[in-house]
Amino acid sequence: MIEKELRFLATPEKGEVSALLIRPDNATHLLVLGHGASTNMRHPTLRSIAEQLAEVGIATFRYNFPYSEHGKGRDGQAVCTQTIRSAIEAAQEAVPNLPLLAGGHSFSGRMTSTAASESPLEGVAGLVFFSFPLHLAGKPDTKRADHLADVSVPMLFLSGTRDELAGMNLLKPVVKKLGATLHELDTADHGYKVLKKTRTGNEDVFVEMARVVRDWSASLTS
Repeated sequence: MIEKELRFLATPEKGEVSALLIRPDNATHLLVLGHGASTNMRHPTLRSIAEQLAEVGIATFRYNFPYSEHGKGRDGQAVCTQTIRSAIEAAQEAVPNLPLLAGGHSFSGRMTSTAASESPLEGVAGLVFFSFPLHLAGKPDTKRADHLADVSVPMLFLSGTRDELAGMNLLKPVVKKLGATLHELDTADHGYKVLKKTRTGNEDVFVEMARVVRDWSASLTS
């Protein structure tokens, strides 16, 4: 297992940001993994995702956006999408011999798909969305999904059945229309808290997500 802290140039204007690489010895893919809107790459949720992915042979390259690196107000969309492209390039340089995936939890997943809809992400074989934020809480809508039709690579959505930012009645038709893959996380909310008493099965939700990502990513390169 290789665990390494790195830095890369996010944009010329915003400067460098931090990254964390976890590469298990048996890695089959490398996932460029972004964080939620109000967190950073060291948030416990993102760390749990990365650690469980490592257990199943998926390496991860976590990174900060400039605003989360410096503790300032959120960057605009152009800065975020450029940071994602820069992170993908830095990940390829750090681990040049693994098939690439990109995505993230909530906000960063949406920014990754936005970047991919504008022009293909170099070398990326598929996008993985951990709790794609389809709409604001209490304001069901699907406008945030409009750009997904312009994404040219396979997409995997991992979404909780209690996610307040992605009503399953709205998300399911969107994913079906896209021809993408949806995995429902029983009783999980946007941050993966589950209702243990009513949840079907006893598999840990992070273990479940890692298993699904592993199987899905294997299907891309088989």
